[in-house]
Amino acid sequence: MNSLVDKYNIPGPRYTSYPTVPYWDLESFSVEGWKKSVIRSFKESNAEEGISIYIHLPFCEALCTFCACHKRITKQHSVEEPYLETVLKEWQLYLNLFDEKPKLKELHLGGGTPTFFSPENLKKLLSGIFETVEIAEHQEFSFEGHPNNTTYEHLKTLYDLGFRRVSFGVQDYNEKVQKAINRIQPFENVKNVTEWAREIGYTGISHDLVFGLPFQNWKCMENTIRKTLELKPDRLAFYSYAHVPWIKGVGQRGFDENDLPSGDEKRRLYEEGKSLLEELGYFEIGMDHFALPHDDLYQSMKKGKLHRNFMGYTSSKTQLMVGLGMSGISDSWYAFAQNEKTVEGYEQMVNNGEFPVVKGHILNEEDLIIRKHILNLMCRLETSWDAETAFPEFENAMDKLQEMQKDGLVELSENGIKITEEGRAFTRNVTMTFDLRMLRKQPGTRIFSMTI
Repeated sequence: MNSLVDKYNIPGPRYTSYPTVPYWDLESFSVEGWKKSVIRSFKESNAEEGISIYIHLPFCEALCTFCACHKRITKQHSVEEPYLETVLKEWQLYLNLFDEKPKLKELHLGGGTPTFFSPENLKKLLSGIFETVEIAEHQEFSFEGHPNNTTYEHLKTLYDLGFRRVSFGVQDYNEKVQKAINRIQPFENVKNVTEWAREIGYTGISHDLVFGLPFQNWKCMENTIRKTLELKPDRLAFYSYAHVPWIKGVGQRGFDENDLPSGDEKRRLYEEGKSLLEELGYFEIGMDHFALPHDDLYQSMKKGKLHRNFMGYTSSKTQLMVGLGMSGISDSWYAFAQNEKTVEGYEQMVNNGEFPVVKGHILNEEDLIIRKHILNLMCRLETSWDAETAFPEFENAMDKLQEMQKDGLVELSENGIKITEEGRAFTRNVTMTFDLRMLRKQPGTRIFSMTI
């Protein structure tokens, strides 16, 4: 395994989209083109599938130095109401494009820290959304909660509004690690919010764990997993720390580079962590996720319905996902669009009656074919092709895949590929062989985190 780590530990995307954001064709994108793609997607899919909404709530009271998200650090809660009013105005811009009432199937509150906002203000925001939509019969509403500031009132308010899934960021319980990433979070805080959520009636409780953080070793990782298992969350995100300080600047410079585990050490954290989770009854889902058999993510995987988008893995798919808020990313299937990344710029554009979109990408026919292959690999660990779904540079990809087959990472057939159990840890590397935009234009500077 060590030789494979050395060989394949290279920078690579996480593939929450294809093309990945650095390879979007910005020159051919326009806001008018984006709006046309939204109208097309809505007409094709709303009646049958419904739509998804992601709302980015960017405020945090303190900076976690491992975080690569778009956020605004402040303790001034006076920012809440103006921001939420702007989100509702942005949503109205989308409503103006639709010729019928949207059917809302998925809703996720991300950040930042959604629980920075008061329960009363979250209720005001969501009530404003719900007044304008038809809620689908089998909806999935979820949010991210910070264990240090999520209150019983947060959980009860959102539950009463239809939320049944909550994700708590744990990362690691070791005090030295927590201090390095500026995320001091006692186990008791996580225990309290998890038990409150169960008591209220949440049926999907998830904990996020991160490996590869500064000062982590297997002893503290094992302790974190075993303490997590005392609370038995339905689902776990167990993912690699993305060290990208050249992009995120000072936030990820809160510790010395030498404090990070080496590639081999990091791989051990993943391999032994995975073994322990499986020993304790969890099943690996796609990449970086684990779930108990009753969880709908596991059930979705078994039924071949697992999907991946900018929100990560989801148990169902909608063709149209609208991303609201500062830096929010939307996906119409035919195009991607990203909002302005500063709070002030975002609010100014929306209050001027403009879509706050500042960049995006219109997918061409080749993109759509490659996107299907990448989604298949990320969600089902396999894909196949025929004359219609083959792609340019196919022979180059096959040469790389044959080498991966020799290394035991994939199994090739005449018209398909399947990632092996040993190859799951290298899913990003396998997927990269299909990424035509990156293969044709290798980045001049490093823009992605390491795959291992």
